[in-house]
Amino acid sequence: MLVLYEATADLALADQEVRTPLAPYRGAKLAEQVGLVPVLRAGIGMVEAALELIPEAQVWHIGLFRDERTLRPIEYYNKLPSTTAVQACLVLDPMLATGGSATATIDILKKWGAKRVKYVGLIAAPEGVAALSAAHPDVPIHVAGLDEKLNEKGYIVPGLGDAGDRQFGTG
Repeated sequence: MLVLYEATADLALADQEVRTPLAPYRGAKLAEQVGLVPVLRAGIGMVEAALELIPEAQVWHIGLFRDERTLRPIEYYNKLPSTTAVQACLVLDPMLATGGSATATIDILKKWGAKRVKYVGLIAAPEGVAALSAAHPDVPIHVAGLDEKLNEKGYIVPGLGDAGDRQFGTG
């Protein structure tokens, strides 16, 4: 949730009056509509925290898997609405390893019409940050930690292993 807080810190706010039991209060709410785009399957684990922070956000899914031979992303699922009605999209994916899945997801979002995209993850490798930054220099990257490197199989070292396998007990 702390990484999500940082990723949303620059979103526009609008004044809102809130009625409390004692007196009205002038507060703020998000002025922008936000779309959450968890990359299946590992990104699902980040949705609950994002919705706690932005309960009115819309959630869409993009499914990619990494071809272990080429390390390239393969799209197998895309459940974006027919048109974009949000001002900001947050790509949720806990691991930024090679940058292939993140880049492909952002390619899909931009082709769809997303104007403002941010990447939100937990752990990244320097190679993935460099690849995503080169492909989409306009997309801010928000991660909690930068690990040492990628190994020969494209996994983050020291890393946590496959995030989806860890969440769903399939590894």
